[in-house]
Amino acid sequence: MKKTGTWLAIGLVLTVGLTPAAAQGKKYTIVLIPGLTTDGFYITMRKGAEDAAKKLGVTLSFQGGPEFNPTVQIPVLNAVIARKPDAILIAPTDKQQLIAPLRAAQAAGIKVITVDTFIGDSGKYQTGSGAADFPLSYVASDNVEGGRVAARALAKAIGNKGKVYVSNVKPGISTTDQREQGFKEEMKKFSGITVLPTQYNDNDSNKAASQFAAVLARNADLAGVFGANLFSAQGAANGVKTSGKTGAVKVVAFDAPESIVNDIKNGTIDIAIAQHPAEMGAKGVEYAVAALSGKKIPAQYGTGYTVMDKSNIDDPKVQAFIYSSK
Repeated sequence: MKKTGTWLAIGLVLTVGLTPAAAQGKKYTIVLIPGLTTDGFYITMRKGAEDAAKKLGVTLSFQGGPEFNPTVQIPVLNAVIARKPDAILIAPTDKQQLIAPLRAAQAAGIKVITVDTFIGDSGKYQTGSGAADFPLSYVASDNVEGGRVAARALAKAIGNKGKVYVSNVKPGISTTDQREQGFKEEMKKFSGITVLPTQYNDNDSNKAASQFAAVLARNADLAGVFGANLFSAQGAANGVKTSGKTGAVKVVAFDAPESIVNDIKNGTIDIAIAQHPAEMGAKGVEYAVAALSGKKIPAQYGTGYTVMDKSNIDDPKVQAFIYSSK
């Protein structure tokens, strides 16, 4: 098992052993708003958050929409703000469009922590500058480094030469923007590799599969694809299978749904980079309770990731990081 380290926390490190809120005579209410409710990544995050909420004696609810889209998420957020919970944990679906609604939450006295994705340009909060520095913390993977890891893995898989491209969602999503950034920065170190234009699929795996076919038609010597999120990777993998290019075109996937086991074993996907969403959810709840109890929390916390391939996919310690769909 290959497992990365984590970011250094910015600010004071939270001491372990929080006293359950119930024991203090307080019953905090926390709402987790995911990027979308049907994705195994966010379902796994919910489980981690629920476990932490139970241990700490707080009430947690999970509310979101079926699409990763700010026009879907913002009405959900506004409805949550109207109910005035004590804290909101949210995976913003757009770096800019969620700033104003989340500031409204802060103005209403609600603690705001972002998980997985961030608002603003960098995810650096509590700096005293910028319109988006007000959330208390950002809990997530180091996505730039994750993109670099994906680039190194793909370069090795294709023998450090050939054409590759990034299958991505759309510009303006903090996590996938950073994964693409890290991937392209790292690929500059490999002179034998050409990075083709990014294909944006709007989180539609069928569109991502069609885009793969189109790129392959223009580049018969295509060697690899980096799927910057779950749907991008699934679409690229389906495109590889449909075109009969399994094994010839290497696919690196960011995220690890349950289907990733068979995809890796049959060679459709060569490498998967699993985040730790359960830890994100748990840490988000822990930080929310700490902040509500008057404690200072780190402005940033990194949960790391686990790299999966054929050599370790059967290891139970690795499989523990596969996302649950239920």
